[in-house]
Amino acid sequence: MKLKEDMSPLLLQVFRSVVWVYSVITFLPWYLLSGASERQACAKRVKAGSPAGSYRAVNSQQKLVSLLHEGVDTLDKVFEYAVVHFPQRDCLGTRELLSEEDEIQPNGKVFKKVILGDYNWLSYEDTFHLSQRFGSGLAALGQKPLCNIAIFCETRAEWIIAAQACFMYNFPLVTLYSTLGGAAIAHGLNETEVTHIITSKDLLQSRLKAILMDVPRLKHIIVVDKKPKSLPDLPRGIMVHNVAAVQELGAKPENSKSQSYTQPVPSDIAVIMYTSGSTGIPKGVMISHRNIIAGITGMAERIPNLNENDTYIGYLPLAHVLELSAELVCVSHGCRIGYSSPQTLADQSSKIKKGSKGDTSMLRPTLMAAVPEIMDRIYKNVMTKVEEMSSVQKTLFVLAYNYKMEQISKGYNTPLCDRLVFKKVRSLLGGSMRVLLSGGAPLSAATQRFMNICFCCPVGQGYGLTETCGAGTISDLADYSTGRVGAPLVCSEIMLKDWEEGGYFSTDKPNPRGEILMGGPNVTMGYYKNEQKNREDFFVDVNGQRWFCTGDIGEFHPDGCLKIIDRKKDLVKLQAGEYVSLGKVEAVLKNCPLIDNICAYANSEESYVIGFVVPNQKQLTALAEQKGIRGSWEEICNHAEMEKEVLCIITDAAITGKLERFEIPKKIRLSAEPWTPETGLVTDAFKLKRKELKTHYQDDIERMYGGK
Repeated sequence: MKLKEDMSPLLLQVFRSVVWVYSVITFLPWYLLSGASERQACAKRVKAGSPAGSYRAVNSQQKLVSLLHEGVDTLDKVFEYAVVHFPQRDCLGTRELLSEEDEIQPNGKVFKKVILGDYNWLSYEDTFHLSQRFGSGLAALGQKPLCNIAIFCETRAEWIIAAQACFMYNFPLVTLYSTLGGAAIAHGLNETEVTHIITSKDLLQSRLKAILMDVPRLKHIIVVDKKPKSLPDLPRGIMVHNVAAVQELGAKPENSKSQSYTQPVPSDIAVIMYTSGSTGIPKGVMISHRNIIAGITGMAERIPNLNENDTYIGYLPLAHVLELSAELVCVSHGCRIGYSSPQTLADQSSKIKKGSKGDTSMLRPTLMAAVPEIMDRIYKNVMTKVEEMSSVQKTLFVLAYNYKMEQISKGYNTPLCDRLVFKKVRSLLGGSMRVLLSGGAPLSAATQRFMNICFCCPVGQGYGLTETCGAGTISDLADYSTGRVGAPLVCSEIMLKDWEEGGYFSTDKPNPRGEILMGGPNVTMGYYKNEQKNREDFFVDVNGQRWFCTGDIGEFHPDGCLKIIDRKKDLVKLQAGEYVSLGKVEAVLKNCPLIDNICAYANSEESYVIGFVVPNQKQLTALAEQKGIRGSWEEICNHAEMEKEVLCIITDAAITGKLERFEIPKKIRLSAEPWTPETGLVTDAFKLKRKELKTHYQDDIERMYGGK
């Protein structure tokens, strides 16, 4: 993972000698004052044990933890606790839109660019009152306690205000990704029998309007922004309101919160979360108040010194359990949450007008959750810029990078390098980041180490699923090892179940291996109206504890940390009998700078693996110029010679990554279009949708397997 030091051996030796002298002179005072010995001890300590066959965190061996604060056992109480303790602290922040304009690109495409102002903040008290009025207004519009209500909206302050209103009034909240297809949206709304839906003007006009005839029970649509001036062809009987009007309705004395409202109990459903899913139609996961509180209790315990001085930047879909849990953790500790989007996150983001500030520069967050896909993009963009530096700048960066890598692997930090070399890179995320949380998919070792080094903060890599409230494990922030997801949280425990077909056994030496089964109060109530799937994936043990069978394969290391090594559903048996883990192949090859995304595919009737590749445009264009191939981006991607060249590079990367011969793709297809949630080929967490990808590339599959 070290960067190549392209300089004369003599100069390299001089540099190392200077570093050695500096280290000797400064080591003792720095070591005594910085707390390095405590960090080293913390990183090396045993973090989980398995006295009864399942692994638990060392500080929850006797009993799993399920509450943040005594007596605070439902989500409405969590928010009330925050309002009492942090009434005037900033809670939710939204940037002011100053102007919007169209920018014509050299290729004729038009990109919409924005100039944004400062963040405007609602205090915890303000947010509470808005939520209370909104809940009263929903009740006045006929929404009943314990009856489902849907939210289909982008991540923004109004999402959380609406959610808190629903928690307060015991309206189970049905969450739907804004990128789901029409049939999937209609399925979720019909299955949960909702009569009220909260959405945005854009999503109403672009996604919802087309399926309203397919959702006959729907009566009320509440838009979080301005109500559309006209909505022709709206089905009869549907009324459209905006949030402000509903809050005004709720503020009327006759509608204000009465003593007779139904307060939730811990076992009531708080959220029915529809997963975008990598296969099939989305499933609704029933999550109780007790489940979410247990989950956020476990997560909060792994973030040291979490308090009201922290600022979190929210931009991932709130319909995803990772983002919802992260924001609820922040609310429970009085942090402030500033909202963003992937298109406005940084100064260089696609919608930010050149010369104006992105959201991280304005907000200067200290906490951020990210899926590996976004971290991979940051990594590749920065490393591409490094390649464009002058030879002196590049050499200094590489030497500092490799030096810091050696230091953090020993548990040491590098304040001088951070200030002189990595300050500019760190400023991409605002310059104040102290903890990055990664979840949703495995994070490559190269990307994790890059984030540690260049953003000067630990990366807490976590593992969890919607079915476990996103809570399962999070790595200790003092532990700078890569490729592991840490020890079980204090709210959960893990067992490994033998999987004979894959050759994984809990008796394996030196590290036990097997399918990950997760138990604890964070394990959800099951799938909505899907008893067959519930029987397959969930079970209750003799002690009454609920467990979920994840389908992921893990191994435990001696210090109690878990590593995800395979997935049952990703395993394909080739014609000659070899088992190929598609996820493993993709994880190795995604480290190749030429690849932005890759989907490995194998047919059991064939003898080799093939792949669909989204290439990095800058890298592939440079390669095409080098080979004398010219044309549009689509023409370059469709050029047979380019496929061969990229396949050679992929093969070298696979050999370097120690893939077996039968695991290396023999043929590939280059995709000119990136895979985004909008294309329907990846989930909102950027996980591959294998079924949709197979359908999309069916002609290419037949061609690569000799059918055409």
